[in-house]
Amino acid sequence: MTITCKLLLQNYAQSWQEATVHPFLEECQLGTIQLQQFNTWLRQDYLFVLEFTRMVGRVLASAPPQHFDVILGGLAALKDELNWFLEKASERQLNFNIKKQPTCIEYCEYMQSLTDKPYAVQATTFWAIEFSYNQGWQLPGKMPAPYNEFAERWGNPDFTKYVKLLEQQADEVLKTAETDIQKQAEESFLRVTKLEHDFWQMAFNTV
Repeated sequence: MTITCKLLLQNYAQSWQEATVHPFLEECQLGTIQLQQFNTWLRQDYLFVLEFTRMVGRVLASAPPQHFDVILGGLAALKDELNWFLEKASERQLNFNIKKQPTCIEYCEYMQSLTDKPYAVQATTFWAIEFSYNQGWQLPGKMPAPYNEFAERWGNPDFTKYVKLLEQQADEVLKTAETDIQKQAEESFLRVTKLEHDFWQMAFNTV
């Protein structure tokens, strides 16, 4: 059976839930998250997005030309996002010149390791990362200030449409991928779900 993004979500529903439903997000929605915990996540997420931007550039380098438009749109959005992170750092008087926590290191190293993977694996991973953020910030529902700004950035309808385009591109190449490549894509999806869960949890490591 050919692997599709929808099938991955169905077959690994529990892993997906653990990646997108977490006390960190629930506490943001309740407005009870501690400032230090949120700032820990925010600073580590900036470091993650730096490496994620590099990963998306490598995905573009592997992609067929018909996929360029969507990926380039993602890169343009990441440019704005990185500047937005710097604005948040200024507002919160945070220093982003910090060391990565072990979970962030693991996630960044994993993204780097995808460089030599087939495009179908890269495309599936790209979709999974973006969709996990989309659902993570969307599922809790309306959030109070200041967390509503974060929920709207990743949970808004336009971002959801963008993620759907990434899903379509991943499905397109998975359809013709060899069985071993589909297996690699499946394994990468599961790795992302674990890393996403661990990344939310990292917010509570305020050291």
